[in-house]
Amino acid sequence: MPEQQEQRKENRPPREGGGGGGGNRDRGPRGDRPGGERGDRGERGERRGGPGGDRRFEGPPEIELEKLIGDSLYLDNQAHAIVSRMRDMDSGTKSQLRRLYSAVRRAVRAPEGERQHEFVMLRARLAYTIARHGLRSLDQLEKLLLQVTRKNDSRGYERFKDLFEAIVAYNE
Repeated sequence: MPEQQEQRKENRPPREGGGGGGGNRDRGPRGDRPGGERGDRGERGERRGGPGGDRRFEGPPEIELEKLIGDSLYLDNQAHAIVSRMRDMDSGTKSQLRRLYSAVRRAVRAPEGERQHEFVMLRARLAYTIARHGLRSLDQLEKLLLQVTRKNDSRGYERFKDLFEAIVAYNE
């Protein structure tokens, strides 16, 4: 049997683009299957499954700022949900979260005239951290931070800080 496989390899023409071995000639330049389907794998190769079957992950629902400001239980539930997603999806460290939380606290303490600018810069820092460390579970926080910054209300800033504090606490 191994002799037959060896003979078949020798009789093959060389693959386009260099590389040898393997029966991937029917695949496209990125290893996709013919027709562009990727089987039971997602966009980045992760396995999909479970009760949802083959549908794409749409992400969690957006956090509503007004509900966050008015309902402490909603804030608590959102913090739990984010921490749960972090444990399932990401490998973010506690120190990364604590550093971000320190930046949030500094932004809240900034003078009122500079507070919005501090939160705009905080959003940039959060976006960088999410991208750099692959913390996709914090995407919701980035969207919420955009809402808070646009509204430019001290209650919104305080509730964002409270939410972040709860996330840090539940992640310990």
